[in-house]
Amino acid sequence: MATILLTGGTGMIGRALQQFLAGKGYSVIVLVRGDTKRPQINNITYAKWNVEKGEIDKEAIASADYIIHLAGANVAAKRWTDKRKQEIVESRVKSGELIVKALKEIPNKIKTVVSASAIGWYGPDTTASKQNGFTEDTPANNDFLGNTCKLWEESIKPVEALNKRLVITRFGIVLSKEGGAFAEFKKPLKAGVAAILDNGKQIISWVHIDDLCRLLLFAIEHENIHGIYNAVADETVSNKTFTLKLAHKMRGKIFMPVYVPAFVLKLIMGEMSIEVLKSATVSNKKIHDAGFSFLYPSIEAALQNLTDNK
Repeated sequence: MATILLTGGTGMIGRALQQFLAGKGYSVIVLVRGDTKRPQINNITYAKWNVEKGEIDKEAIASADYIIHLAGANVAAKRWTDKRKQEIVESRVKSGELIVKALKEIPNKIKTVVSASAIGWYGPDTTASKQNGFTEDTPANNDFLGNTCKLWEESIKPVEALNKRLVITRFGIVLSKEGGAFAEFKKPLKAGVAAILDNGKQIISWVHIDDLCRLLLFAIEHENIHGIYNAVADETVSNKTFTLKLAHKMRGKIFMPVYVPAFVLKLIMGEMSIEVLKSATVSNKKIHDAGFSFLYPSIEAALQNLTDNK
């Protein structure tokens, strides 16, 4: 079976993806900064890279058939200071540039590069997007995340000039039992509080972690897939609807809805609150038309799976 080189493989999405790929019979090489002498389970091995120093394991590049590029500092992990914003951008741009440089300089058999991006590319909803959803040809929004996504995608784009098929996937809010946004939604509910943000009308475009892993592999395995695709489920949902549905799944009727004002979120989160409160209706028509179907197309189906303790 083919070998997939994975960057960002130790994050929430990367951990799920490496296990998923190995379970499908692929050999997976995970690029890491630290110790590569880790337990080798299910055809998963580790190789070293250092983005800051511009270093990457030559044998890993030479032996891989595909690259899935997820690397980038966690956008939501820390408050957006100027320093943190620089880290968020540079972690994405420099890692993309390092991959391009490696593919230019190291003899390799890489057929396809699948690279992450995000629906942060899009701005707040417009009249048109509310009806049909933002599509992949929408220009990047002129804000921090819009510009970050633009630079992120531009950094990996030169692989096309090396005759590599490039697929860029703009991730929606990824829902997983293992952390991320879903864990944040669950926190207040543990105390019986259903925290609805502002008026709760803002639209969330999301994707279940299992479907995201399947979509990334779909991009690898289908040579007709190239260019940019939105990785979001069929059904978008308002913040209020999402919060109340999750509350019912977790607590039955024993919870209290509480509206959290925008100014409170701004005090707590700073500039990041703009993204939390942004309504973004994103279309997945392009990936559907390419033949992909979702296991969890509705928020009801996703929450049923994510709150199942079995």
